[in-house]
Amino acid sequence: MEIGLQQSLTLTQQLVMTPQLQQAIKLLQLSRIELAEMIQQEMEQNPALEEQGPEDSAEKALSTPESDVQLSERETPVKEVTIDEKVRPDTDWENYINEYNSTGRVYTETEHTEAPNFEAFTSEKTTLEAHLKWQLMLHGLDEKNEKIGHMIIDNLNQDGYLCSDVAEIAQTAQVEPDQVEKVLSVLQTLDPPGVCARDLCETLLIQIRQLGIENPVLTKIIKHHLKNLENRNSKKIAKALHISVEDVRAAVKILQYLEPKPGRKFSNEEPTYIIPDIYVYKVKDGFKIVMNDDGLPKLRINRFYKNAIADGKKISRETKTYLNEKMQSASWLIKSIHQRQKTIYLVMESIIKFQYEFFEKGIAYLRPLILKDIAEDIQMHESTISRVTTNKYAYTPQGLFELKYFFNSSIERTGGASMASASVKERIRLLIESEDPGAPLSDDKIAGILQDSNIQIARRTVAKYRKVLNILPSNKRKQL
Repeated sequence: MEIGLQQSLTLTQQLVMTPQLQQAIKLLQLSRIELAEMIQQEMEQNPALEEQGPEDSAEKALSTPESDVQLSERETPVKEVTIDEKVRPDTDWENYINEYNSTGRVYTETEHTEAPNFEAFTSEKTTLEAHLKWQLMLHGLDEKNEKIGHMIIDNLNQDGYLCSDVAEIAQTAQVEPDQVEKVLSVLQTLDPPGVCARDLCETLLIQIRQLGIENPVLTKIIKHHLKNLENRNSKKIAKALHISVEDVRAAVKILQYLEPKPGRKFSNEEPTYIIPDIYVYKVKDGFKIVMNDDGLPKLRINRFYKNAIADGKKISRETKTYLNEKMQSASWLIKSIHQRQKTIYLVMESIIKFQYEFFEKGIAYLRPLILKDIAEDIQMHESTISRVTTNKYAYTPQGLFELKYFFNSSIERTGGASMASASVKERIRLLIESEDPGAPLSDDKIAGILQDSNIQIARRTVAKYRKVLNILPSNKRKQL
């Protein structure tokens, strides 16, 4: 066999993602806030991209022909203004000269900068750490104990509980544990009540002591019967403490007003507000889809750079290549954004077609739906539908929903069409809301009620849906 170099020609087909396609796919899966941030970033990096502002009425004024202005000037000639200077004969010239020649106050014009807008200033939210350290400094402790107090405060979590052990703090501060315990007892008297506790039991005991409602029944329930209290087992608590069930219920009512997380009100977590991408309005016999473009800048290519290349001005080769690349990138971005909005509109239009009864009557009429149904309807790939429906929200006559909400698995029914899982969850929620608080429905009973309505569902499925709805089991829903 001869060994040597050879050339061969093969013909193959290969799928290559162009930069335009990659950008379009990236834009599809972005949420509305992420899209606005990405557009702002592109505007900062690409000089050929600019925001299209509203038409200024001043431009129309500048476009007025000069002949009209000159004609109006000829029709209404401007008269020269003359000032008659008259000097009174009784003027005291000596006082006049002395007054204006004297060295008095000198007034100078200074440059006035624009004052800050005080409405833009917001007060800084007080943290739990700062609130406790401020109270600690008012107690007048010596330097060593104050240092221990700062160490204890630094070891609190966001709920106000002490995360570190007293022995560890004592070892770090090089003091005895008894001294740390003394400083800790001082910190446990601070506001908010129950702060600097090591567990739930200790924080509840601190709160009833500070509120002046400490009594043997409350103390014993907190120390020994929190588990029974969690399971709503009032009879077992009454039997263990040798008191009536009514006394247990009265004590529980007091405990319900205590705060299990003392540092909750100092939390720095800001609420996240959802801005819908789509508005769906009821119009006569149908629905109207309106895309929400508020907050998204309308983009266009910069006219100066566009005209500079089109007019054939003398520009260096490197500059012309750079401008062409930026203008092409800006054009791709604008087209990708328009394609994104068009795709979202088509997907929402198809969802309304499949879930028409939901938009008309409510959640109970939600149908089973999968991505494949929408993909076949608008002739797109399932992955594209998945990207479009992620982190996109629609405001509908039935409320605000994520587009993913309209896709549900099916629950079989005897003698009827299948039912969407979201509709079954809604039925479970309504059953639990209307139950007797003294005798709540178990998962087995809920499954039986649904089966009587021809909904084939197992008890474990009911338990799974109940957990998704953040509903406690029946033994913990029971009202004392």
